[in-house]
This record gives sequence, structure tokens and C-alpha cells, in this order.
Amino acid sequence: MWGKNVNVAWQSSLCALVMTSGIELHGGNYTRLVMRPAPVNTGLIFVRTDVTDRNNHITVSPDAVAGVRNCTTLSNQAGVEVSTIEHLMAALAASGIDNLIMEIDGKELPALDGSAEPFLKLIEQVGICRQPMPRQYVKVLRPIEVRTGDAFARIEPCERLELDVSIDFDDAAIGQQRVEIVPNVRAFRERLASARTFARLHEVEALKAAGLSKGGSYENAIVVDGADILNPGGLRFENEFVAHKAIDLLGDLYIAGPILGRVITQKSGHGLNHDLLTALFQNPENWCYMQAQQKPLDELMPDEVREALPEILIA
Repeated sequence: MWGKNVNVAWQSSLCALVMTSGIELHGGNYTRLVMRPAPVNTGLIFVRTDVTDRNNHITVSPDAVAGVRNCTTLSNQAGVEVSTIEHLMAALAASGIDNLIMEIDGKELPALDGSAEPFLKLIEQVGICRQPMPRQYVKVLRPIEVRTGDAFARIEPCERLELDVSIDFDDAAIGQQRVEIVPNVRAFRERLASARTFARLHEVEALKAAGLSKGGSYENAIVVDGADILNPGGLRFENEFVAHKAIDLLGDLYIAGPILGRVITQKSGHGLNHDLLTALFQNPENWCYMQAQQKPLDELMPDEVREALPEILIA
């Protein structure tokens, strides 16, 4: 059950500090993100370095979700927020990163190219270090479903995380698409990571009128007008739209930490993704914690050592 590339047995962090910077998708400001390795059982913590007059630490958890309009926003009890976290969270989920301090000098993460690939490359740049503490999973015990009209999100018991994501848009350039994936780091890299966020042209105009998407451009988003892709370079691959929805789902789910369950969504977004987590944790009979039981790394035989190590490891 705890095999390589399916369920990681050990907690992990980055092997070294890494940083990036860029324009916010919605706010339009320039922000800098620094990711620092953290000890076992730290969890994932955002630190707003531009906030000095109150608590600026935001611990990633479902209770911290403060907004789901066009992106996922977290907040602490002091009202300090960080938004558009889902692409980074998806890269952390696929890579199995449990413990990390993420310092950001603004409210929103940099959009970079609108996908999760730049964040994954940062992780690969410095490497993943396994830590001497078993990883704790949220194991789904019974099916849970939430609906809004003809859109739904459902999670069922499974011995690993599986995603089945479907979309259906009137726009001929998008249409109906579906992707099924076990989002380990290899599959994520090859099939999802480079898929960019997208919007219809009329939505872009509405977002800008609402004071959002100030930093949006063809450099960090796909823009669709009916049957036309307006980006000069077109799509990166045929099902890029649904692949990006799978990135969003994976990132939103990882707010609760690593999950063992099969997740099926149809026309879902950040709102329904969060509603699914809320419904799951509403009743303690829906889930339990499961810890990977493994021998200490220094007691493993050579073949077992290879299975325990990540694909990406820089000593």
C-alpha cells in the first residue's frame, strides 16, 4: 500500500531554501516567495513578511479558508490573508512536501506562467529530503458528495489518492473534457503541471471591472473567445483546460494534507472543492488518520531504501 510513487511513507521538506517572484494574477502587484525547509510536524505555514503589526503566520488547514472566488484564499485569526495558493499547493501535494515555511511579501502568490510547473521546478531544483517521521494521511471511510445545480464533487474510500475530473463548457474551444489520474510526482509532471489557468473573454472583462485579474495576461492565462484561443502560442496540449482544473482540485484538497480517497468532480471549482472538504470533516465517522508504519531508514535493506527514497533527491 505504501509503495513508491503512490503513498509516501515519510514526512518530507525541501533540501534547501528556494525563491521566486513575479506579478500577482489578481492584485497585479509584484511579490516575492521564499520557501524554507522546516522540521518534522511543522506543517505548511505561510508567513506574510510585509505584515509586522500583528500575527503574520497562516497555517494551512481547511479552517483557514477565507475565500474561494476565482482562487483559494487563506486567513488567520488576525485577518492576515494569502491568496491564489492552489498552484503551489498542487506542486507540494504531488511532491509529498509536508513541512515548509513559505514567506511572501504580499497578499497573493506570484502567478508566474499561470500553471504549477514553475513551482514544481523550484522543488526539483533544490530536491526533496525525507524526514525521520512517518507521514499521516486522512483516510476517507465513506462516500461524501456535495452539489450545486448540475455541478458536483464526490469523495469515496480508496487506498490512494485518485482524481477523476470532468468539465463541460459551451465554448467550442473548451467543450467537454475529462482526466483521470493518480497524481504522483511523475504523472503530475507529465500530464498536469504545465496546464495554465484559463478564462473566457467576457469573464476577463467582468473580472477587471470587479478589480480582479489586474495582472492577468497571455503570459499567465489562456483566454478563450467562443471557438478561438486568443493566446498567440495556442494551447500547450489538447486537454489543458481540464488538466488545470485537476491542478486546482489537487491544490485545494492538499489544504487538508495528504488524503486517501477517490475524488470525482463535474463542473467543480474552488467553492465546491472546499465544500467537499467541509462535508468530509463535518462528521468524524467520515474519516480517520492513518499513519504509514515503516522501519527507520537506517534499518532498511538496500532494496527497501530505494523504495523509501523519492524520485527527486539531492543530498
